[in-house]
Amino acid sequence: MDTEAQPTQRDRSSRPGTPGTEGRSRFALLPRVAAWLPGGGITLTLLVGLAFLLLLNAFVVQPFQIPSGSMEQGLRIGDRVLVNKLAYRLGARPVRGDVIVFDGTGYFGDADYIKRVVGVGGDHVVCCDKEGRVEVNGRPVDETAFLHPGDSPSSVPFDVVVPADRLFVLGDHRSRSSDSRDHLGSPGGGMIPVDDVIGRADWVAWPYGHWRHLARPAAYARVPAPASAEDGHG
Repeated sequence: MDTEAQPTQRDRSSRPGTPGTEGRSRFALLPRVAAWLPGGGITLTLLVGLAFLLLLNAFVVQPFQIPSGSMEQGLRIGDRVLVNKLAYRLGARPVRGDVIVFDGTGYFGDADYIKRVVGVGGDHVVCCDKEGRVEVNGRPVDETAFLHPGDSPSSVPFDVVVPADRLFVLGDHRSRSSDSRDHLGSPGGGMIPVDDVIGRADWVAWPYGHWRHLARPAAYARVPAPASAEDGHG
């Protein structure tokens, strides 16, 4: 009778060079690292979690705290929004109605700001028409869904054409917002470079009672393309 022990599946998989052992070798490093760290596995878990959050913050989603009342009543002082940093990657660009966070250095001030996009490159933005509304490319925009109650669309008249790769932005609480209207005579004419946009504010995350998705309003849906684009020149 053949008494030689037959190799089991475990025996075969543990032989040097057997496929499947490399992964276990790598995982075996984790207990060694945990043993080396003060606090052991708990510290390792915290470090891995922190690294994940840093990567998430750098490339995917960044929290932003509302510093002023310029976007009331929708966004209140102290609210924390989640900024989607992938929204305008891979060729996508800001759209009228989007709430964006951007770096205002050299244009608004040395800080990050949150405003609503009212005009994109090529747009002709005017305020106000005979009924006191903002017009974009000749189409009046009904802003009542997001404009702060009691505010007019603007107490400052303006008539601008937005340069290519720039944005004309306004706060929803117009009487308390320093935005593109206030910087028309500054370098860049108050228009924000698209490249300085950090991302699109998609969610109110805190406080819990304010949790909601920041959907793009329908007010801009009927705004036509700028005349330059229709003519094939922009």
